[in-house]
Amino acid sequence: MPTTIEITTVPWDDPDAVRLRTAQRVELDARYGTDDHEPGALPTADTVAVFLVARDADGTAVGCGGLRPLGPGSGEVKRMYVEPAVRGAGVATALLRALEDEARGLGITRLLLETGTGQPDAIRFYQREGYEPIEAYGPYVGEPLSRCFARDL
Repeated sequence: MPTTIEITTVPWDDPDAVRLRTAQRVELDARYGTDDHEPGALPTADTVAVFLVARDADGTAVGCGGLRPLGPGSGEVKRMYVEPAVRGAGVATALLRALEDEARGLGITRLLLETGTGQPDAIRFYQREGYEPIEAYGPYVGEPLSRCFARDL
């Protein structure tokens, strides 16, 4: 874990949040191609209840993640991303735990997420953090590249 990591709630259109989501898109395009690789409705300021940004000791934004409510008691982790230079330093774990805390505060008792076959690092991370593989849900049903996970909080 980095010696200092600060996680704060920011608006969807916060410049650091936009920069990190753009970097995530560039990485996903490199892994999957530039065709639309996200089934379903894209997350927006109206659909994401909470968006978090992680900052290092210098105040530089190095990671992000959001929560989209799905229905009574359930929510979805969206736009989870950590800058490659700081991966392995605990930023993703800190972000995920902060998202889980935010979810509990919103009455969410089950968190779901989707990642893809081209992200074996993400699959390993979520499983290590207690997320179990589940059948594809919602827009991911029938998507051959999607891998879905969930965790009861």
